[in-house]
Amino acid sequence: MTVSIFVLSLLAAMAVGMPIAYALLVCGLCLMAYLAGTGVIAGFDSQILAQRFVDGADNFPLLAVPFFLLAGEFMNAGGLSRRIVQLAMAWVGHYRGGLGYVAVVAAIIMASLSGSAVADTAALSALLIPMMRSAGYDVGRSAGLIAAGGIIAPVIPPSIGFIIFGVSANVSITKLFLAGIVPGVMMGIAIGITWWWLARKENVKAAEQLTLTQKLQATSDGFLALGLPVFIIGGMKFGVFTPTEAAVVAAVYSFVVGAFVYKELQWSKLYGLILAAGKTTAVIMFLVAAAMVSAWLITVANIPAEVAKMMEPFMGNQMLLMFVLMVLIVVVGTALDFTPTVLILTPVLMPLVKQAGIDPVYFGVLFIMNNAIGLITPPVGTVLNVVCGVARINMDTAFKGVLPFLMAELVVLFLLVIFPDLVIMPMKWMLN
Repeated sequence: MTVSIFVLSLLAAMAVGMPIAYALLVCGLCLMAYLAGTGVIAGFDSQILAQRFVDGADNFPLLAVPFFLLAGEFMNAGGLSRRIVQLAMAWVGHYRGGLGYVAVVAAIIMASLSGSAVADTAALSALLIPMMRSAGYDVGRSAGLIAAGGIIAPVIPPSIGFIIFGVSANVSITKLFLAGIVPGVMMGIAIGITWWWLARKENVKAAEQLTLTQKLQATSDGFLALGLPVFIIGGMKFGVFTPTEAAVVAAVYSFVVGAFVYKELQWSKLYGLILAAGKTTAVIMFLVAAAMVSAWLITVANIPAEVAKMMEPFMGNQMLLMFVLMVLIVVVGTALDFTPTVLILTPVLMPLVKQAGIDPVYFGVLFIMNNAIGLITPPVGTVLNVVCGVARINMDTAFKGVLPFLMAELVVLFLLVIFPDLVIMPMKWMLN
């Protein structure tokens, strides 16, 4: 019954157009009223809800969120993003379908800088779609490739998704960061191979091949941008700083490089960039705080135990259980945005995952990857909507373009279900 109350109250609030954060609070109110009526808790107490709401946002690791968002704003405004695209263009732009390979390489590099799928996709779309359109590439397919590349950002560190999951599930964020590197690169390789297959017969204008001197110049110009992910990952591996401290380092680094080295980050725009990062942070933090209210009541109502009973036929086989969970998350991801899905499902699924003996870090990586894929599935598809806006195409065209790349990334996801060591072993190697 408690599962029904939880699901129905959440869906009903969303159905009347209520924002997800408020829907989560309504869900918490309904659960508390039901539990008070059945005697599970002493009574309905609004002060407890308020306290849980405040406690939800009062978490030190969540400080990483605003700083990584700020780093992404500084990166785009300070010229780091543009230089990464120019670097990829210099080395692979002259091949057949070269601009597609530029998009893939740039997406992987930018993912290791900002951790925000929407920010990376917006930057890549603005830079590459006009070039791909003028070179004769199919615009829908180009937009689909860039959207599929943009969702690598929540998987490769630094990832805001890993921070939110790590806080919600009480899992090491450092381990999640290190475990996400190989799966993220695999996603990039998968969409690169798919692009090669689709674009091999296209008659498009290839970019002019640059001389070795020009390539080295582009590499030198983008060297400082490339140094940030190495610095962050190396710092965490050797214990120099925590993921939260890494976010501050990333923000300061991108500001200094953009303002004083590349000199493209204008002081007059600083307030607007900080405000944009602050607004996005406010949305995320409100969601997190509201979700913590529901998470506490989910635990009190023993909903995970009820879900475990439903999943009992699959509990004896970890791989089969992971397949079932991944399918469930894919379905939910088509209807909910990234952050709400993570916050709603984490307290429900984590006790089940631990009971089945599945490594929480391994599950976390696949969980975040699956939710990232939801960013390019309609009807919500936030990243897909961003690409549609920049490319000025409709959703149908964009979805047809992204579908082959979506399938490639789903193949990677289910390969990782079959071969969990692809996630676990690289993490253990980097931790040693």
